[in-house]
Amino acid sequence: MNGFDKRQKQKKQQILQAAFDLMNTDRSIKNIKIEDIVDQANVSKTSIFNYFGSKENVIQEVFKQFINQMTIEATAIINRNDSFEETFIALSLNKARLLQKINRQLYLDMMAYMVSKQGSDISILMNEYTHITSNMIIDLFARGRKEGKIDSKYSDEFLLLYIQSFVEGVSNPKIYEQVLPYISEWTEVFLKGFAPVNK
Repeated sequence: MNGFDKRQKQKKQQILQAAFDLMNTDRSIKNIKIEDIVDQANVSKTSIFNYFGSKENVIQEVFKQFINQMTIEATAIINRNDSFEETFIALSLNKARLLQKINRQLYLDMMAYMVSKQGSDISILMNEYTHITSNMIIDLFARGRKEGKIDSKYSDEFLLLYIQSFVEGVSNPKIYEQVLPYISEWTEVFLKGFAPVNK
């Protein structure tokens, strides 16, 4: 990468970081203006339009980076090949850590954005993330059964649905902030609940 490309990449990242900082507050993304991003990033409006084309594209790129980061970190945890329990706990704690990095309003904005942009690049990316992580989790369930940590009577479909019901519950604004401090307890209950019963 030559010096010009490197500077362009840095400036784009500077804009995205500024947008993230503005979005990661109690302020809804609807209330963020392109001028706010210009001021926060200390760049010209022309730079933003040259790199992204619109405020909408900046916002979408911020969400894309967040989803990509979740995928990268989850993949790294799975690839360590730790035990089922260690891996499941690490995945749960990592997800909680990522969610704690973002403001409640940003989380709600991101969920609403995904729903409103069905068929768009961001929606496709979220679906890919869901598909990748579902496959990782199914592989993890197989590891758990092999290690005797998951009772074989529970199907992958049931376990995925159980996890999905929790995730969707967390998406509820009334539950979101209350559940984050209890991720470890939830994970422990999950692991104990699906373990084979010793007779």
